[in-house]
Formats: sequence, structure tokens, C-alpha cells
Amino acid sequence: MPAFLTDDWFSTVEQLTTEAGDLNLPPALANLALNLVVTDADGETQLSLEGGKIQKGLADNAKTTLNMDAETLRKVFLEFDMAAAMQAFMTGKIKVQGDMSQLMALQTAQPSAEQKTLFKRILEHTA
Repeated sequence: MPAFLTDDWFSTVEQLTTEAGDLNLPPALANLALNLVVTDADGETQLSLEGGKIQKGLADNAKTTLNMDAETLRKVFLEFDMAAAMQAFMTGKIKVQGDMSQLMALQTAQPSAEQKTLFKRILEHTA
């Protein structure tokens, strides 16, 4: 199992995403592009959530960037822990740059069963 946010992890995520096929996302999530900048002891990792898929590097069309630590990213985006997301936002563990309305889409839109399955598989392949 590759370590979270390493090159091997991103390769595994790409493979699992390809295998997952169509994620059958609601329009609010299908059209959402967020940049994520994760800072931890190893430095900074840039990734994006675009069309319901995690990708290495920043998305050119993203209007919002979230800054957080790796533990928060894991809880919020892989485990879909919305209570952790709210707590992290309220305590400053998630900092937002850009268009805040993009975050509202995350609050109101429910991930599809296919996206949940993909993210569960990603979590199972994450050390």
C-alpha cells in the first residue's frame, strides 16, 4: 500500500479511477473543480478534485483553493466525514482562497454511490 500523497499513491489513485469508469455524479459535483494544497512535515503537495476525481497537480479551471494538512484531507475527502470538515473549517485547519460558493456545492450535493465506492477503494489502498 502506498503512503498517502506520494507519487505511488497518485499512480494507484489514477488506476483505481480509471477502473471505476463513470462516477454518475450529480451536476454540482460533476462541474466542481477545487485545488487542494496540503502542507505537512514533508512539505507541500498540490492536488485537485475535478469532476469528482482526485488528481495530482492543480486544476487550471479551479476558482477555489483549500489549504489543509494531510489528516484533514484524508478525513474530509476520502472518508466523507462532514463533521470533521465543519470542525476543521471552524478551527482554521481548512483555509479557503477564492470563490467560497464552490464549497456550498460540497455541502449540498451528495456523492454518488460510484464515487463513494471509488473513494472507499482509494482509502483501502492508502497507508
